[in-house]
Amino acid sequence: MRYYFELSQFLWAFSIFFVDMAVIRSVASPLNCQTTCVCASDIISCPKKELSFVPSGLPNYTAVLDLSHNIISRLRAEWAPEPLKRLHTLVLSHNSISFVSSEAFLLTPQLRYLDLSCNKLNSLEENVFSALHRLEVLLLFQNQIERIDRTAFDDITLLQKIYLSHNRVTRFPLELVKDGEKLPELVLLDLSSNRLKNLPVHQLKILPAWLSNGIYLHGNPLTCDCDLYGLFWNWHVRQLASVMDFQEELLCQLYSQPRPPSQTTNVFLLNRSDGLNCSVVREAGMEAYLGETVILNCDSKQKSVNQVWVTPSNEWVQAQPNRSAGNRSISVLSDGSLQIRPIQVEDRGTYTCYAQGELLNETLYVTLTVFNFTQHVHQDTLNTAYTTLVGCIASVILVLIYLYLTPCRCWCRPGNRGQGEDRESIHSSVLSATPNHETTSDKAALSRHVAFLEPPGDLHGQNGKLKPNGSQEVPVIKGSPLQPQTPNRKLSDPGSISSVFSDTPIVV
Repeated sequence: MRYYFELSQFLWAFSIFFVDMAVIRSVASPLNCQTTCVCASDIISCPKKELSFVPSGLPNYTAVLDLSHNIISRLRAEWAPEPLKRLHTLVLSHNSISFVSSEAFLLTPQLRYLDLSCNKLNSLEENVFSALHRLEVLLLFQNQIERIDRTAFDDITLLQKIYLSHNRVTRFPLELVKDGEKLPELVLLDLSSNRLKNLPVHQLKILPAWLSNGIYLHGNPLTCDCDLYGLFWNWHVRQLASVMDFQEELLCQLYSQPRPPSQTTNVFLLNRSDGLNCSVVREAGMEAYLGETVILNCDSKQKSVNQVWVTPSNEWVQAQPNRSAGNRSISVLSDGSLQIRPIQVEDRGTYTCYAQGELLNETLYVTLTVFNFTQHVHQDTLNTAYTTLVGCIASVILVLIYLYLTPCRCWCRPGNRGQGEDRESIHSSVLSATPNHETTSDKAALSRHVAFLEPPGDLHGQNGKLKPNGSQEVPVIKGSPLQPQTPNRKLSDPGSISSVFSDTPIVV
């Protein structure tokens, strides 16, 4: 019994020793250029060797290291115990890497090309690539990346291309392209075939064309709307590669009214009636006011190209010291934009920019509209219009007060009856249609008189109405040379026209 117990202890100790030796051997496995790797001067290639760790003893002159198609699972700082100052290319694709330490690249300061594609990364942690100050190309496609820390790409200002396709990204990393501050050299950002549903459309619209040309968004479950249609239509008009090369794969989810069921459609079909009936977007020109400084952008699809401008008056402007004419100057800035100061009315029109690069030449047009007043005067005009509107409203209110709130005269008050009758002596007037026979025809045609008639004494109490029996006589105008020759007529006769209680004198 004791014999079996001692034997089991011996076997246990031997197995532990064997495992430890295997681990030590696997961790400290030296570089073998005969059986494990291929060494060609400064290139070391070790693909498909089932390596779990990076070989030790890498020479310090290594420039290219290929460890693809192995089973490496973690990348810590210990993988490079000695500085590799000449290493510029590191290939770690098709492994099982699920963790990368932020200190993993401290001893590889000259690395320019890093391939971590086809691994098992699920996030990009804080400052994970910040030590790679000279990195230019980063391949991260075909991983399981869901989260990208906002500081993951800090301090790598020379980075030009990031490949993040075929991951699980749900948020567009706007911090990588906004204002061009974090990654000023970035020309390609591949986010295709992820899980993006919404895009910062308004921020993407203002990006320069040379950056939008390399933002790939196809293969995402985007939500259909007219803003999205306008963004891609604008890129299509500019013939940007990110849209032209993958036009058929720019799809979006069109939700109906109940929301759960959705339909997948091409973004460029949203202008149809069976889509969202989005209107075609057209590029707007630029507007300016007198005296302003205007900068016209030559929004080329390429970066670092030579720009030559042609003004509406067929004047050629190239990048050279400012050409001044008195207090005016027109010049091409360092980024290729055309600056005009101060702007004048004759500067309006269509400006042409010829962008000349190594890959292609472009011709761009910018339409400038100049208003014949300063922006300050424009604001005063708005204030004047507002004041006029307020004045019109006040006038309408005063008219309504005059019409409906004027106090009426009250003759029934004691002591005011006679006074009221004296002031308002005319309460009825008669316009006679009978021609006057005492004068000549010409004098009768030209004579016009205002008649103020005194009401009869017995008219009071009738509420301004005439007697229905027609017994009331027409009063005679005293002192008038135009006395009628006919007998007195009743007010009820059809030959006369009466006006009762009119405040306006009657012309006869």
